[in-house]
Amino acid sequence: MKNFKEKLDLVPTKPGSYQIKNKDGIIIYVGKAKNLKNRLKSYFTGTVTGKTRMLVEDIDDFEYIVTSSELESLILEITLIKKYDPKYNILLKDDKTYPYIELTNEKYPRLKIVRNTKRKKTKDYLYGPYPNVAAARKTVEIINRIYPLRKCEKLKKELCLYYHINECLGYCVKEVDEQTITSMKKEIISFLKGDSKEITKKIEREMQKASDSMNYERALELKNMLEDINITLRKQKIDLNKSYQFDLINYYKDENYLSIELFFIRDGLLFGRHNEIVQTMIDPIEEITEYIIKFYDKQGILPKELYLPEELNAELISNYFDIKTYTPQKGKLKRLLDLAKENAKEQLVLQEETLKKDDNLRMEAINELKKLLHLDSVSRMESFDNSHLFGTFYVGGMVVFEDFLPLKNEYRKFKISIDVKDDLNAMKEVLYRRYYKVLMENLEKPDLIVMDGGKLQISIAKEIIDSLGLNIPIIGLVKDANHKTSYIMNDKYEVLKIEKDSNLFLFFTRIQEEVHRYAITYHRNIKSKGMLSSVLDVVPGVGEVRKKELLKHFGSLKKLKEANVDDLSAVVSRDVAENLVRYLKEI
Repeated sequence: MKNFKEKLDLVPTKPGSYQIKNKDGIIIYVGKAKNLKNRLKSYFTGTVTGKTRMLVEDIDDFEYIVTSSELESLILEITLIKKYDPKYNILLKDDKTYPYIELTNEKYPRLKIVRNTKRKKTKDYLYGPYPNVAAARKTVEIINRIYPLRKCEKLKKELCLYYHINECLGYCVKEVDEQTITSMKKEIISFLKGDSKEITKKIEREMQKASDSMNYERALELKNMLEDINITLRKQKIDLNKSYQFDLINYYKDENYLSIELFFIRDGLLFGRHNEIVQTMIDPIEEITEYIIKFYDKQGILPKELYLPEELNAELISNYFDIKTYTPQKGKLKRLLDLAKENAKEQLVLQEETLKKDDNLRMEAINELKKLLHLDSVSRMESFDNSHLFGTFYVGGMVVFEDFLPLKNEYRKFKISIDVKDDLNAMKEVLYRRYYKVLMENLEKPDLIVMDGGKLQISIAKEIIDSLGLNIPIIGLVKDANHKTSYIMNDKYEVLKIEKDSNLFLFFTRIQEEVHRYAITYHRNIKSKGMLSSVLDVVPGVGEVRKKELLKHFGSLKKLKEANVDDLSAVVSRDVAENLVRYLKEI
C-alpha cells in the first residue's frame, strides 16, 4: 500500500466528497464527510477489517471535492455514485422494485399490480409498497372478483367472458352509471386502506345466496376468500392512529455487518417490512444514509413522512428528499422504532454466522488465487460462453463476478454475425467486441478472464487481448467427458495445482455453471418466442423497436421471407435490411 502521509497532510478539515481509486484509475469508493481530513486518515490508521480492509488494500490514490455544506456534499456524493457505480459502495441486493396496487383514474377504472412507478404522471390511486408480492396479487384477485371492474387493457367491440361470469359490467358495449363506478371506487379505496366492512358484507351476502341455492362449492370459495382478507388485515394490525402514513427505518450493527430494517405504515397499519444486511465501512451512519437514498430512488415513490433513529441526520435527509422526517423520543412511535431495531438485530443474529463463513471462504479463495497467479489483486472476473440457434445462428453471454459474487446487472448478451458458423470464431467475435468497447469507452477491466475451455480457448482469448494491447490474465476451466470442471489452466498453458475439494475450485465451478446457464437461457428464450421473433432477435441492428415495427408491418415469417431489400428498407435501414435477407436465406 502506498504511503499517503504527505497527501493527507494537505487535506482540509472542511466538508466534502472524496473518491478513492485503484491502480487502474477506476473510482472504487465514493464517500462524504463533515471533516475530510479526519475521514480519509481513518482509512490508514488503526486496524481495519472486512470490507474496509479489502478497500484499503485496493487504494492507489484518492481525490476530494470541498463543499460549502453537508447537504451539498451529500448531493455530490450521490451524483458521483450514480455516475461511477463504485464497487465498494452499497449495492442493493435485490434489483427488483416492490409492487404497488393501482386503481386507474380512467372513465372505466381497472385494478392491477404495477412496479414501474417512476413513469406514473396521472392521478391514478397507488397503494403500497407490497413486500409480499403474493399478498398483492391475492388482494387484486379478490377485489377484481367481487367488484365488476374493467378487466381489458383496451375496450373491445363485444362482450367477453368476464361479463358473462359477472366480473365486468360490459363497459365496451353497455352504458354504465357513473354513480355505480364512483361507489365501487370508494369501497375499493376504503378496503385498501384497511377498512374491510363493506367488502366483508358483500362476501357474506354472496356466501348466503350460494348456500341458499345449495351451491356449496361457491359458498366454500367465498368463505376462503373471507378468511384470506381477515388473515391479511390481522397481520397488519398495530396500535396506531389510522391517519398515519409513513416509513420507519432503524438498524443494528455488529462487527462488520449492518442490518437495516424498514417498516411501511399505511393508514395506521404495518403494511409490510423490508430487511437488508450489508457489510459496513468506516462510518455506518453514512452507509445508512446512502442506503436510504438508493432504496427510494429505486422504488420511485417517496413516503409522506420518514421516521428515523436519533443517530441519523434527519434534517439532512429531509432536505435531500424534501419530505418531513421525525425522530420520536417517547410513546407508541418510539416503541415502534425500537421494534424495528429489534427486528434488525434478530435478522442479523440469524444470518451473521452464515455471512461470516461465506465471506471468509471467499477471501481464502481469493488469497489462494493471487498466490497461484502471482497477482497483487484479483477481484473482478469476466467469463464467456456461446450458444447457437438452428445450428448456425450464434449468441454469446458474459457473466461478471466480483470477489466470487455475481454482478448480475453487468451481465451482457451478444448477437453474433451470420458469417460465424463455429464456436471458436463466435468466441473471437464476442471477446473482441467486449474488450474493444472496454478500451474505447475506458470501462473497468477485469482482473481475470475466465474461459470455458482449455488451451484452444485460452489461445483465442490471448490473441484478442494482445491485439488490443491489453494486459489481462486469462485462465481456462477444462471440462471432462461428463462436462464437469476437471482442472484449471493458466495462460502459459500450465495446469494450476488446485485441489478439487477446495473452495477456490468450487467457486470457479459455480462461475462455469453460471455462464453456461446464462448463455443457454438466452438461446432458449429466443427460441420460445417463436420462429419469426427468434430470427429478428439475432439479426445485428434489430433491437426491440425495429423488431416490433417489422412484426407489425409483415406479420409472419412467410411474408418476411418474400420481402426483398427494398421492401424491408421501408421499415429498417438498408444495411439492416441486407443483413436480414441474408439471415432469412439460411432458414
